[in-house]
Amino acid sequence: MASAVPAGYAAPHVGGLQTFAAEDDRRRLTAAAVKAVVRLVNAWGGNNAEGAALLGVSTSTWDRMKAGRWDGVLSQDQLTRASALIGVFKGLHLLFADDMADRWPRLANRGPVFDRMSPIEAMIAGGIPRMLETRHYIDALRGGL
Repeated sequence: MASAVPAGYAAPHVGGLQTFAAEDDRRRLTAAAVKAVVRLVNAWGGNNAEGAALLGVSTSTWDRMKAGRWDGVLSQDQLTRASALIGVFKGLHLLFADDMADRWPRLANRGPVFDRMSPIEAMIAGGIPRMLETRHYIDALRGGL
């Protein structure tokens, strides 16, 4: 997938926020992000199709990532997805002190963000916006915004 950012362009961090626009940043962060997402999808009991959909990659790419045989660089969107998912994972483990942290993403949820779907289903259906909403929802449940 071609990047919309011109080659050699080093985007400034907007207001101190990481934008994942600069390829050097994406290259530096990709390996850790992939490893973390593979682990959290496994912890949540996710299958290959769910892992691929959550990260925004094909199932064949997801298979290579899981096997440690993928040497690509995540796109800005894919790193945003990874960041949101990692934030959800971390927030759940701060909110719940037991195995509920890893069961919660699979449970049907009546929260306003989920429309009676499981958080995993909602995040797959809603993409990045729903992933960010889920992260904010978890943070609000923890009492922080």
